[in-house]
Amino acid sequence: MKKLFLFFMVIFSVLGIFSFKNDAELKTGVASCYHDKFHGRRTASGEIYDKNKFTTAHRSLPFGTLVMVRNIKTGDSVVVKVNDRGPFHKTRTFDLSKAAFMKIGDLRTGPIPVEYEILDKENPQN
Repeated sequence: MKKLFLFFMVIFSVLGIFSFKNDAELKTGVASCYHDKFHGRRTASGEIYDKNKFTTAHRSLPFGTLVMVRNIKTGDSVVVKVNDRGPFHKTRTFDLSKAAFMKIGDLRTGPIPVEYEILDKENPQN
């Protein structure tokens, strides 16, 4: 009886371990860079876009969410804050500010394949 009980405890433990979803898993996408013409304009969150800050646009992540974006080819990474909606090109995941894009890529290469991880919200009260 003890062996049967232990057997089921082990099975339930193993199944329990594999049933937890890891929110920190890396996802992939494509990042592009905002055009300079948007510098100084209001974003969807109400902030003024500054090409020199580490910000990004994403279609659905809540404003204030911090995201680590890593260039798959070079391994360079940057942490950005979501403050706008977009990109509106269906193959792209992020529109990075110019400063953020230049930290992980080269403007001459165009959109880059990235891995990203959602880190946290900047301010949980938002």
